[in-house]
Amino acid sequence: MLSLSIQPDHVHLFVSAPPRLAPAQIVNLFKGVSSKKLLEKFPHLRTREGLWSRTYYVGSAGTVSEETIRRHIEECQDM
Repeated sequence: MLSLSIQPDHVHLFVSAPPRLAPAQIVNLFKGVSSKKLLEKFPHLRTREGLWSRTYYVGSAGTVSEETIRRHIEECQDM
């Protein structure tokens, strides 16, 4: 994880991962591990629907610099 921004209704993550991992695998890993840790600490968050929704968005950095992405995520944190 290179950068993180937590919003009331979503999370922005900027990650670097080996090409052998599909984006869906990476998302499932983050959601699974974070859900387990959060529910251990805050059991009252448990619902029948689960902690996270099944939806996610993945985008490639492409020709945008790492610094531009980090700045965007940091600016989202200030909102």
